[in-house]
Amino acid sequence: MPTIRDLVTALRRRDGVDAAIVLGRDGLLIDGASSAPLDPEGLAVHVPPLVHAAQELGVFAQRGTLGLTVLEYDRGPIVVAPLSSDAYLLVALQPSANLAALLFELRRHRSQISALV
Repeated sequence: MPTIRDLVTALRRRDGVDAAIVLGRDGLLIDGASSAPLDPEGLAVHVPPLVHAAQELGVFAQRGTLGLTVLEYDRGPIVVAPLSSDAYLLVALQPSANLAALLFELRRHRSQISALV
């Protein structure tokens, strides 16, 4: 059976992925790998407030449960996805990365990925 480490390793090996991080609801790192100068623990701590704000926006806008979140920056997008009620996934990509393929794979394998946590 695959592990969280396997997930992080597989994501990190994708072309254009700078970081793949699994973190707890409290912002503590569960597992992660990144290229320098990205700090997995530093990235992880910023995710819970972001997710909370996005969830509140969804409630206010009557959009339902939060799924994948894509944030676009000039140096590449960041994808944040809830894995369970207690864990999140963050993937930081380079601008040249195939974002659509990553989103497709995350959606397609959502239940298998969630089972890891």
